[in-house]
Amino acid sequence: MRFLITGGAGFIGSHLADELLKRGHRVHVLDDLSTGSIENIRHLKDDPRFGYTIESAASPAVVAEVVDEADAVYHLAAAVGVELIVESPVRTIETNVHCTEVVLMQANKKKKPVFIASTSEVYGKGEKLPFREDGDLLLGPTNMGRWAYACSKALDEYLGLAYHKEKGLPVVVGRLFNTVGPRQTGRYGMVVPSFVREALAGRPIAVYGDGTQRRCFCHVEDVVRALCDLMVSEDVYGQVFNIGSTEEISILDLAHRVREAAQSDSQIDMVPYQDAYEPGFEDMPRRIPDVRKIEGALGWRPTRDLAGILDDVVRSERQAGTDVSAVGAA
Repeated sequence: MRFLITGGAGFIGSHLADELLKRGHRVHVLDDLSTGSIENIRHLKDDPRFGYTIESAASPAVVAEVVDEADAVYHLAAAVGVELIVESPVRTIETNVHCTEVVLMQANKKKKPVFIASTSEVYGKGEKLPFREDGDLLLGPTNMGRWAYACSKALDEYLGLAYHKEKGLPVVVGRLFNTVGPRQTGRYGMVVPSFVREALAGRPIAVYGDGTQRRCFCHVEDVVRALCDLMVSEDVYGQVFNIGSTEEISILDLAHRVREAAQSDSQIDMVPYQDAYEPGFEDMPRRIPDVRKIEGALGWRPTRDLAGILDDVVRSERQAGTDVSAVGAA
């Protein structure tokens, strides 16, 4: 099959391209490199089954051309990261909603199946755990920037499912819970790569809030395996699936685990939310996915535990640092 990945030069998109090519498919990436990087896909350039276009998924003409050449579409292009979301709510809303609208409109012309990447953020401040796909969504006030992201991704879901219901477009939605692994940037506040880079450099590790907030982290290779399996299962269209791990850890404990994995003596600094984000910033105490639905549909479960994930990220960051040093020496 021929797959199009919008946002394919990003962290998850580039790993998805790897997995699809490994499975014998053809892949074309569309990315404007606003948050992605050409370095993430450089290793694929010599593969004759791979191609890419450096352009925005907001351009109907460009999207129409690349969608027309694909058998199915993974729509991953989005504004990502808490820092970017808080600092640029206009960009967040416009990127997420408009790009999804363009992709769905073009895919619908020839009924090309579409996977829409959503997020655990849509559950907002919900407290009924673990989060089920059919559970209620509880968002915060409209004057807080972070909820703009959650709302925009929920609107992406509504739009995609409406296209499926009203127009018969094959659409499936995946809500991703804290995906981590090699190639992930800490530039926009992603916690694991940020912690690992600080630990390896011997700099203080900044834990926001009181550190008691708890999260579940899933290795990117497990996530893209789920994404690949979903798009070859026709009975999943019109549905939403949680994709993530259920192994929970507090952010403060995560900082200690990262420091240990990196064999670092970095100190751990507690930073109040108001010093890191906007005044009144809200965070959720816990976020755990119920993954029984995707397990029942695909037999999918994560295979990597947190210890293995952290070792993998530390190893890849050390290698990246070695490569940079070698280039500098040359």
